[in-house]
Amino acid sequence: MLEVEIKVRIDIEEVKGKLSKLGAKFIRKQHQLDTYFHHPCRDFKKTDEALRVRAVSGKYLLTYKGRRLDSQTKTREEIEIKVDNKIFDILKALTFSKVRSIEKQRGFYRWDNLKIFLDKVEGLGEFLEIEGDSWQSKEKIFQFLEELGIQRNRLI
Repeated sequence: MLEVEIKVRIDIEEVKGKLSKLGAKFIRKQHQLDTYFHHPCRDFKKTDEALRVRAVSGKYLLTYKGRRLDSQTKTREEIEIKVDNKIFDILKALTFSKVRSIEKQRGFYRWDNLKIFLDKVEGLGEFLEIEGDSWQSKEKIFQFLEELGIQRNRLI
């Protein structure tokens, strides 16, 4: 699946109010723990790939993120499957090593066909992510960003 995404550092309270005014629908809030892994034979940092296990409410997702496909966004191929906590044993047996863990509180919203996330990341700050699932969503993402009053040059 294709994931078209942008990310920007924000003040969550400020953006929450704007989301409401623009008609974004609040879906849920959740705690997430993301653990990233290093491949034993390939440097994901050099290849611009990522392998992550996300834990949410006792459920686990294994996600592979391919190289960036676009310089303006964080567009990548994303492959995700449901797993259980045994995935950590499997990755260890295959000599994958943990790189880092990131803990966050995530607010999930929807606007049209876009997913909007407000993240409070432990030790890193507050972020907005806007995601679509096709190349066509790219302009809609930038349009929504503009409606929020956020300049493209703030993207990270």
